[in-house]
Amino acid sequence: MIDRAAVRVMSTDELTAAEIAVIRQLLRAAFDSDDEPFTEEDWQHTIGGVHFVLDLEGEIVAHASVIDRELEVDGRPLRTGYVEGVATAPDRQGMGLGSRVMRDVTSYIQEHFELGALGTGAHRFYERLGWLTWKGPSSVRTAEGTRRTPDEDGYILVLPTRSSPPLDLAAAITCDWRPGDVW
Repeated sequence: MIDRAAVRVMSTDELTAAEIAVIRQLLRAAFDSDDEPFTEEDWQHTIGGVHFVLDLEGEIVAHASVIDRELEVDGRPLRTGYVEGVATAPDRQGMGLGSRVMRDVTSYIQEHFELGALGTGAHRFYERLGWLTWKGPSSVRTAEGTRRTPDEDGYILVLPTRSSPPLDLAAAITCDWRPGDVW
């Protein structure tokens, strides 16, 4: 059944109000906790790019989005497909739905970007799909200059693509600043 499930790919503007409401609820169910709520800034990081939505039995059950960002690796800017909002409905987890969505996301990034990236603590899930843990120091570029983000070290994964330059996974990596979680 999962192999037959189609992943719809669309821009944020193409989502209906009802679809947006369901996706936001899905993300809250996946990420909201007493320690760290799913915020409006988290939602803003998820929109503005391309959404991958998996429907099963007429219901949205899995989602991920790819946002265009510029990461720098050892000072070299790379057009990056940054993955946000990866979630599967809690009652549908463990069925391969998230993997199905991420296979499509991975293919999309490999075709359209110089690099893929995401921040996560779920390394094994992504590594089995070809993602690599970044070993070098992470930072954010701000108006005041580059600022280290040591709490993110070891939590950033990258996906090399055909157009990626040779990557030294121990080199410095930086992201552009944004409100909320920069990575």
